[in-house]
Amino acid sequence: MAKDLTLEQTFEKLEQTISKLEQEDIPLEESFQLYKEGMKLVQSCNNRIDKVERAVLKVNENGEFDAF
Repeated sequence: MAKDLTLEQTFEKLEQTISKLEQEDIPLEESFQLYKEGMKLVQSCNNRIDKVERAVLKVNENGEFDAF
């Protein structure tokens, strides 16, 4: 699901999920499903951001990280 979306689309879907969870009249089971979906979206975002960060950092001579 989230793997097929761009990072921006994943953030947008996460925002929509959060909005639904904030509704007062949401049934408990639906809120659990939305929560699980939201956590998967967060994990997908974190994984993608980590991957990008690793790609743009390199180790310098002092063992510190520098951006390209």
